[in-house]
Amino acid sequence: MKVKIHKIIFFFLLFIVVSFSAQEKPNILWITIEDTSPQFIGCYGNENASTPNIDKLAENGIRFTNAFATGTVCSASRSAIITGVPTFKLGTGNHRSNYPIPTFIKGFPYYLKQEGYYTSNNEKTDYNIANEKEFIDETWDDSSNTATWSKRKDKNQPFFSVFNFAASHQSRTMSMPFDWYEKSVLNYLSEEERIGNNDFEMPPYFKDSPEMRKQFARVYNSIKLTDKRIGDLLQKLEKDNLLENTIIFFYADHGEGIPRAKTNGINLGYRVPFIIKFPKKYKHLSPWGKEGIVTNDLISFEDLAPTIINLAKGNVPNYLKGRDILTKNNKKNYLLLSSDRADNGPDLTRTITDGRFVYSRNFTPFMPEMRYIRYIEQAEITQQMRLDLKNNQLNEVQTNIFKNRPFEVLYDIDNDIWETKNLAGDQKYKAVLKKMRNQLDADILKAKDILFATEYKIEVLSEKETPYQFRLDDKKYPFHKIYKAASLSGKKGNHIAKKQAKLLSSENEIVRYWASVGLLSQEKNILQSYKKELSDALNDSFAPVAITAAAISYDVFGDKKSEEILKKYSLDDNLNLALLTINYLIYIKDKLPFLETIKKSKNLPSRNYKVTAACTDFLVILNSNDD
Repeated sequence: MKVKIHKIIFFFLLFIVVSFSAQEKPNILWITIEDTSPQFIGCYGNENASTPNIDKLAENGIRFTNAFATGTVCSASRSAIITGVPTFKLGTGNHRSNYPIPTFIKGFPYYLKQEGYYTSNNEKTDYNIANEKEFIDETWDDSSNTATWSKRKDKNQPFFSVFNFAASHQSRTMSMPFDWYEKSVLNYLSEEERIGNNDFEMPPYFKDSPEMRKQFARVYNSIKLTDKRIGDLLQKLEKDNLLENTIIFFYADHGEGIPRAKTNGINLGYRVPFIIKFPKKYKHLSPWGKEGIVTNDLISFEDLAPTIINLAKGNVPNYLKGRDILTKNNKKNYLLLSSDRADNGPDLTRTITDGRFVYSRNFTPFMPEMRYIRYIEQAEITQQMRLDLKNNQLNEVQTNIFKNRPFEVLYDIDNDIWETKNLAGDQKYKAVLKKMRNQLDADILKAKDILFATEYKIEVLSEKETPYQFRLDDKKYPFHKIYKAASLSGKKGNHIAKKQAKLLSSENEIVRYWASVGLLSQEKNILQSYKKELSDALNDSFAPVAITAAAISYDVFGDKKSEEILKKYSLDDNLNLALLTINYLIYIKDKLPFLETIKKSKNLPSRNYKVTAACTDFLVILNSNDD
C-alpha cells in the first residue's frame, strides 16, 4: 500500500514538474506598427482617435508614457531594435545604408532560439546592415509574409512572434497620392469607422485649412485600420487558446509619418506608444503589479533585447548595455537618442531626454526641420504647405519649420507637446539647459559616436573593419578632438569662426570636416575674413572638406574654382560624395549654373535612389523658383 502511495505521489509530482517546465517560459508576441506618435492613440488621451483594440491592451496592461525610439526613421530604428546596439555605435544610423557589423553581434532572437524558442517575423526586416540575408537566417526560424507561431512543429514550444503592421506607414499617412490612400486605407473602413476631415484637432504647426484637414485625416484613418488589424491578430491568438500563455508587447517603430515628425530629431520623431500586457499566469513578472497601470519609466529600444532575452531565461551578452525593463533595477534618468540621414536628406542631430524635457543639438543647423527629402516632398500635404508658405499664408510657428534650425533646442513636453516654444534662450530654464547640455556631451563622448566620421569615411573604413570597432581605437578615431570641433557647428560669431578656420589645418581629416561644416553656419560678413583658409581647403585631400569649402566659397565669394569642384563631385562615381555635394547645392542661392550638371547626374546609370532623389529635389526647387 505504501509503495502504491509513493508511486502516486511520485507520478503526481512528476506531472507537476513536467507541466511547469512546459509552461514556465511564456510565449511572447510583438505587435509593431509603423510611424506612429502616442498623441494619435486613444489611450494616450486623444478623444478623436478610434483605437479600441490598442486601448484595451492598455486597459489590461502597462502603458508607458516615456518610451522612445533610438532613431527617427525605420531602418535606423529597426537596426537598434534587432541588435540592441544604438546606431551611433554600430554605424547604422543613416537610412538604408549597408555597412558591416561585428560577427559577435547577433539579432537578439538568436539567443531565444538557444533557449528553445520558436522565432518568427512577419515580415519586415529593414535592418540596415551588410550581409542582411545571413543575419536574418541566423536570427529567425521563419521571416516571411506567412510567418506565425502556428508554424512551429511542437505546440508546447514557446514562441517569440513578431507582426509588423504597415497600415499606419508614411506611405498611407502622407507620401502616396490620395487615390492610392483611398484604395489602401479608406476602402477597408466602413463609413461609420472613418474619421472625417473635421473630427480632430490640427497640430498648431500646420495651417488649419480644408486642404490640410483633408490630408491630415489620413493619419487618423490609417491608425484606425491598423487598430482593426491588430484586433484580428488578437482574435487569432485567442482562437488558438494562447491568450493566457502569451505576454504581448505593442509599440511603434518611431514617430508619426507626417511633416516635421518622422526623420526629425525632436520628441515628435522619437517618442512612441508602448504597452505590455501580461496574462494572469505571468502577472508576477510585472514589476508594476496590477493591470491598467501607467508608468513614466524611461525606456528606449536599446532596452528591448536584454528584456526579452531575460524573459526567455537566456544569457544577455556583454555588448548589450540596455536594461531589463521588467525589473526595478538600473532605472535610467536620461536617454541618448539620434537622428541621421533619411533617404536623400542628410542630418546629424543628437538628443537627450529625461521624459519631460527634450534637448536636441543640431550639428547641421543650416538645414531646416523641413529639409528636402523626396519621399516627404512628393506628398500632397508638403506641397500644400510650401504653397501656403510661398503665398505668405502661414503664421510664425508654421513658418519657422522652413527656416534654418537653431543649433540647440529645449522643449518642455509636459507643457508643449507640439514643440512650438524653444526654451533654449529662456533665462528661467538656464539651469535645465546647462544640465541637459552637459549630459548630452558626456553621453556622446562615452559612446564614441561613429556617425561623426561622415558616411563617406564609414564607407571607406568598412572595407577593412567594422565602424563599431573602428570607433574604439583612439589613434584612428580621436573622438574627443572630433567632437570638440563638431560642437562648434551652429555657434556663430567671429571668435567661433576663428577657431573653425584654424581647425581647417588640423592633421585629422574629420576634425577638418567639422571645421568646414561649422563655417557653413557663419554669417557672410564674418566669412569674408577667412577667404584664404577656405581657398586652401579647396585642395584638401579629404574630399568632404573640399566639397564643403567649395559650397561656402561659391555661395559667399562666387568663386569659379569652387563652382567647378561642385560640378565635378555632383557627377562623382562615389555616391556618398555626390549626395553630399548635391545637398549643398539644394541650399545655396544661385542654383542655375548647376542645372545641366544635375540633370546629367540624375541620369547616370550608376545612380542610386538617394542621389536621383536629391537631383529631383534640386530640379523641383529650381523650377518652383522660376514660376
